[in-house]
Amino acid sequence: MASSSSLGFPSLQLQFQSPRKSSSFKSSSSSTRRFLVRPISASVSEITPSSVSAQPPEPTNLPVKKIPGDYGLPFVGPIKDRLDYFYNQGRDEFFKSRVQKYQSTVFRVNMPPGPFISKNPQVVVLLDGKSFPVLFDVSKVEKKDLFTGTYMPSLELTGGYRILSYLDPSEPKHDKLKRVIFYLLKSSRDSVLPEFHSSYTELFETLESKLADKGKANFVEANDQAAFNFLARSLFRANPADTPLGLDGPKLVSKWVLFNLGPLLRLGLPKFIEDPLLHTFRLPPFLIKKDYQRLYDFFYQSSGHVLDEGERLGVSRDEACHNLLFATCFNSFGGMKFLFPNMLKWIGRAGVKLHTQLAEEIRSVVRSNGGKITMGGMEQMPLMKSVVYEAFRIEPPVASQYGKAKTDLVIESHDAAFKVKEGEMLFGFQPFATKDSKIFERAEEFVADRFVGEDGEKLLKHVLWSNGPETESPTVGNKQCAGKDFVVLVSRLLVVEFFLRYDSFEIEVGSSPLGAAITVTSLKRASF
Repeated sequence: MASSSSLGFPSLQLQFQSPRKSSSFKSSSSSTRRFLVRPISASVSEITPSSVSAQPPEPTNLPVKKIPGDYGLPFVGPIKDRLDYFYNQGRDEFFKSRVQKYQSTVFRVNMPPGPFISKNPQVVVLLDGKSFPVLFDVSKVEKKDLFTGTYMPSLELTGGYRILSYLDPSEPKHDKLKRVIFYLLKSSRDSVLPEFHSSYTELFETLESKLADKGKANFVEANDQAAFNFLARSLFRANPADTPLGLDGPKLVSKWVLFNLGPLLRLGLPKFIEDPLLHTFRLPPFLIKKDYQRLYDFFYQSSGHVLDEGERLGVSRDEACHNLLFATCFNSFGGMKFLFPNMLKWIGRAGVKLHTQLAEEIRSVVRSNGGKITMGGMEQMPLMKSVVYEAFRIEPPVASQYGKAKTDLVIESHDAAFKVKEGEMLFGFQPFATKDSKIFERAEEFVADRFVGEDGEKLLKHVLWSNGPETESPTVGNKQCAGKDFVVLVSRLLVVEFFLRYDSFEIEVGSSPLGAAITVTSLKRASF
């Protein structure tokens, strides 16, 4: 996914409201009028747009170089880069080959999708751990309508509203909507652990049943259902199976996400079909309208007191509901759909020795806490915590960040400085920045204990998955994931619950448009 302002959060009281008809797919024009607001100063940074633009570029001791690379001929260049990115080279080689060609981790290129979906695909790419963090500095970059990069999905996919993820902190609605998310987080503390245990016990039982029956089990399908159930039960105190939504939530969300992110995805179709279908023209939103309405009705009927809080903050119930849907389904569910299979992949590949070490550490701490999983107990599991951070580092769930320069800037890589003009689009590909060999030893390897101990903890500032350093916290004045701590918590819970139940496991790994396709082939139940 692209950069996220909210990746997840848990529980709310169940209070039924009557759904408002025709609320889901409002016209874009009415929404646009609603959001014609003057920029104001961000509430935390206290920097106004005018004062930002007046700041001169910061001095540098590195040699100032011209940014290498070019955009090619109009129309032709963007299409060539798109075909290289998706088909001729593939994503990682697309970046690696240009780093080698230009001998620079900063360069110019066109980012997909290009014609006819994005008006201007031209970006300055940042691929190292030193230049990348400028994308988090909202005094230097603007984040307006950049959540998915050089294009923005139709507002018809979000009820006619620009959702929180697309707002810059300078916009008044950003403060109000992020406070709604913080309210959710504060009101959900007591439900996360028990509901996670319940939902993922169901997942483990499903895997065991499939293994006994067929000799293998699809983790991704089981995880999709468990993740959606967990979010619905903990966040809204609603069990989807007991509502008109039934068990269709994950399927509906996946289709809706495809309509949002299709221009950035590969589905494995032949190039001559997939490129025009997904990357050249938008999928028409009306095809997903009824499915989206079912999701909207579920959230509207289940989120009474959150909508009340939204109204108190000056956000209509309708707009708040579309934001709740997006934060739960796109940010939270999408994050768990990507992250959990990838974590299992890296831990599975690490082998039995790591599995045994994790099982010993986790079970020892849980026993000393009376057999219960507690927040404080998990803080006493340094290896488990390090494994989770390492999974975030080596394959971050939010791979791409964008920002538009608010003023002329000087951006530094490890080797040089580069002048960027006001209005230029900056793009960072995080998996390269968090595998920077000048910051991390054995950067391409999964090192389970990388973040153990004092020296290991010092590296956490270079873990950037949350649209900000792991050592910093989200505020209404920045774009860091509002559910940052929640996402870390549920990731830890997956590892803890897994190794309380199993000594070890074996998997087969395939690829999918979002995350890894994991097939479980063996689960060894806990023996000590």
